[in-house]
Amino acid sequence: MKSDPKTQAIILRRRGLTYSEILAQIPVAKSTLSSWLHSVALAKQTHRRLTKKKILAQQRGAIARHQQRLTLMDQIKNEAFQEMRELNNDHLWLAGIMLYWAEGSKAKEHLVSQQVNFNNSDPKMIKVFLGWLLTIIKIPKNEIAFALYIHNTADIEKALSFWAKTVSCDKRKIKVYFKEHKLKTGRKNTGIAYNGLLRIIVRKSTNLNRKISAWVDHICNYWGVVQW
Repeated sequence: MKSDPKTQAIILRRRGLTYSEILAQIPVAKSTLSSWLHSVALAKQTHRRLTKKKILAQQRGAIARHQQRLTLMDQIKNEAFQEMRELNNDHLWLAGIMLYWAEGSKAKEHLVSQQVNFNNSDPKMIKVFLGWLLTIIKIPKNEIAFALYIHNTADIEKALSFWAKTVSCDKRKIKVYFKEHKLKTGRKNTGIAYNGLLRIIVRKSTNLNRKISAWVDHICNYWGVVQW
């Protein structure tokens, strides 16, 4: 005589089958199966086998989700490239202004003769702004200098080589300024990937800084932004 579904489920569970495997053989609601099996005691070996199956299933799920994210990221990136395929100098000119507005040194009431200084630790941002200066604004390369701001506990030679390669210059031409390292710090940029912050300096560029400021004002006026 064939046993009832509950008894069959208990037997299969004690053999080490997972809920999903049992449901494939006994088509009942998962909540029903759970109520049947929640008090079923398992042998240690069976418990270990089920735990291993659960971990493997979680790993497979994580790998699948990771692959889905990668696929989605590729799709988004391709769409973005298509939208930006017709970049021209006007777009790049505007991009440089916005970068400087966000990360550049501005004139102040107590410092009206501020030259163009752009500071960042992101090599991509540094390369884009440097390209903007050289290609769009037509600044001669010999009028551009570089300075590295870095904690004195970092690998200075590695950082100099990193930034010299980023901006295509002799590392001996990058002036180094040290920051004092504090033993107790909340900084996250303390690992092997830390290369400090690079400053791009345009010599005798007070008027360019003023012009960038005027461009920013014009953008604000276009969008109706109130000047404080």
